[in-house]
Amino acid sequence: MTFEAILASLHLLALLTLVVFLTSQAALCRVEWMNAAVVQRLARLDMIYGIVAVILLLTGLARLFWGVKGPATYVASPLFHIKMTLFVLAFLLSLKPTFTFRRWKKALDAGGQLPAAAEIAQTRRWVMWQGHVIPVIAVIAIFWARGM
Repeated sequence: MTFEAILASLHLLALLTLVVFLTSQAALCRVEWMNAAVVQRLARLDMIYGIVAVILLLTGLARLFWGVKGPATYVASPLFHIKMTLFVLAFLLSLKPTFTFRRWKKALDAGGQLPAAAEIAQTRRWVMWQGHVIPVIAVIAIFWARGM
């Protein structure tokens, strides 16, 4: 039982950390705030966000395979499949900003070029879409954990 609590705590900590770094990206990715330091910070935040997403996935898999309920219980639930589909959707939504932040950093390092206003706004929309999918995943997990 203690092991299950540790796994659940690590998973929740990873989720909360993921939200913090995604929120930081959304806050910084604004036309009016864009400068060289922000481009560097966005690239660093996105790297940490990616690492935390992997940790979130690994802790979720650990709960799936080593948790009290076991894989058969989880996989049988339609909410599990919805949750996993939304996780994949959030991952896919994160790809565009990740590649964009890396490109911005490369352009900045190469010649000091900052991104165009339209591209900043578009990238922020992608980050915001992720930010709207992730809470839905958490809500589904709550219903799922209560056997619905």
